[in-house]
Amino acid sequence: MHHKIAAIRLAIVLVLCVALAYSESNDQVPVPKFSQNVATLKVLYCYSCGYRKAFDEYASIIQQKYPDIIIDGRNYDPPGLNMFLARLLGVLKLMVIVCILGGVNIFNYINQVQPSWWEWCIQNKMYSVLMLFFLSNIIESQLIQSGAFEISLNDVPVWSKLETGRIPQPAELFQIIDSQMQFTADLNSGFAK
Repeated sequence: MHHKIAAIRLAIVLVLCVALAYSESNDQVPVPKFSQNVATLKVLYCYSCGYRKAFDEYASIIQQKYPDIIIDGRNYDPPGLNMFLARLLGVLKLMVIVCILGGVNIFNYINQVQPSWWEWCIQNKMYSVLMLFFLSNIIESQLIQSGAFEISLNDVPVWSKLETGRIPQPAELFQIIDSQMQFTADLNSGFAK
C-alpha cells in the first residue's frame, strides 16, 4: 500500500513539473521597441524541421551586411497542447524506461495482472528500452514540429513562414530590414510625428 501512495505522489510531482515548465515557456506578447539605438533581429525557427542550418546561414549573411544588428535565434515552441503533450510524453518515457531497467512491475500498483508484453520488456531490457526511446522520440518530434521561421526586427514581426508558407530569399530579407530600419530611423528623428 505504501508503494502505491509513493508512486501516486511521484506521478503528481512529475505532472506538476511538466505543467510548470509548460506555463513558463508561454511568453507574453512583446511590446514593439521603436526607440532602440541597436537593432535586434529575432528568428524563431522549427529546430525539428531542420531550420537551424537555415538560421545559421541567414545570420552569417545578415551579420556581414549589417554588422550592428544583434541576431537572436531560438526554437519556436508550438502553441497550445502539443508542447505540453510532448513534454508529458518525455517524462512518461523516462519513467517507463526506469521501470523496465529496474524490473518493476508497474501493474502491481494498479491491481492488474502483468501482461505478457511487459514481461517481454523486462526480459529484453536493452531492446525494449531502445525501441521505446526511438518510438517516443518520433512521436515527440511530430508533436513539436511547427514549420515556423518567424522573423522580427525590434520585436516587430517582419516575416512569417507560417503565414507565407516559405522562408524569405536573402534579397527579400535585406529589403525588409532596410525598410524597417528606415521607418525606425524616421520615427526616431520625428519625421512621422
